[in-house]
Amino acid sequence: MGPRPFQGIRRQTGRGLKRLRVLHLDSGTTWRGGQRQVLLLALGLRDRGHEPFVIGAPDSPLVARARGAGLAVASIRMKGDWDVAAARRLRARMRAWKADVVHAHDARSHAVALMALIGSRETPFIVTRRVPFTPKSVRMKYGERVTRFIAISRAVRDAMVASGIAPSRIDIVHSGVKLPAARVAPRAWRSELGWPADSIVCGVVGAMTAEKGLASLNDIAIALSSKAQRVARLVLIGGTTGLAAASTNGKQVASPVETRAVGFVEEISSAIAGLDVLWHPSRAEGLGTSVIDAMALGVPPIAFAVGGLLEVIEHDVSGLLVAPGDTAAFGRAATRLIEDPALRERLGLAARARASEFDAATMTLRIEAVYYAVLAG
Repeated sequence: MGPRPFQGIRRQTGRGLKRLRVLHLDSGTTWRGGQRQVLLLALGLRDRGHEPFVIGAPDSPLVARARGAGLAVASIRMKGDWDVAAARRLRARMRAWKADVVHAHDARSHAVALMALIGSRETPFIVTRRVPFTPKSVRMKYGERVTRFIAISRAVRDAMVASGIAPSRIDIVHSGVKLPAARVAPRAWRSELGWPADSIVCGVVGAMTAEKGLASLNDIAIALSSKAQRVARLVLIGGTTGLAAASTNGKQVASPVETRAVGFVEEISSAIAGLDVLWHPSRAEGLGTSVIDAMALGVPPIAFAVGGLLEVIEHDVSGLLVAPGDTAAFGRAATRLIEDPALRERLGLAARARASEFDAATMTLRIEAVYYAVLAG
């Protein structure tokens, strides 16, 4: 029999495996899906007995939330991919803290960490990639100094392989969400926004940026049946970036469906639970954690069949998928859900079950396994 896995790095922890010091690096200055994943991973690793250290941008929501959760944190301003001053500061932190693993979670921190690790070959360097686009600067950033890549979906992995990165260097670990432990009280959007009691509340959740498909909302609303147009209401939940082109005074221009933008919402689970249907017209998606959040709360999603969404939504089982960019098909799918409460219930029940496969605890275990594997050889 050969050596047991991770035999060379065993120590006296309860699980028989070395307690790891993992330095997490993220340059994001806002609170989006990537930053949320960093925090969930760090908390999950701490729960498993490890020592995570989160380094982010000064005054970033990630740093504030990690500090509030009692995690070890520090801040380094990263002004660009090749910020030499940031790399020097990061290098000093690495040397002082003696990390077992360095894990970069976005493109800028990836580049800064590469510079900080010059001359240090022994520390494993893990890079997570979250977007389904062909990476840039492959020869400079994706060389052999990166010990292992983590792609959050097959779609992201395939884009990396298309750029010339060997599949053998990439592990797929789906992003995870914190599944609700109990029933979440839904936010009363109808009464709050003055909508009729019999209206069907549809919602778009996430960063309100161009790639999230805001420009498609009018065309989707126009493609609804006349009955669906009468009863549907649409609420935009998330940051307001990019909304100017799609709305005026919080109401969408020239749309047959009344639309309100409510901006960033702290109690996001309650806000999503108050929806009847999730619209996700994103043009590209690494995985789609806002979709998983909705599914975990029993809210059936409609989405374009792009990127990692194909790995999340089972068409006509746990949600509805339509051809990329086909707003007429999206409108027809939305009409089905708006007009058919039995369909909403059936898809919503299956969506809960499907979302349970994307638990943050499972994501933590799989990434922990990647760490141990690279440390083992």
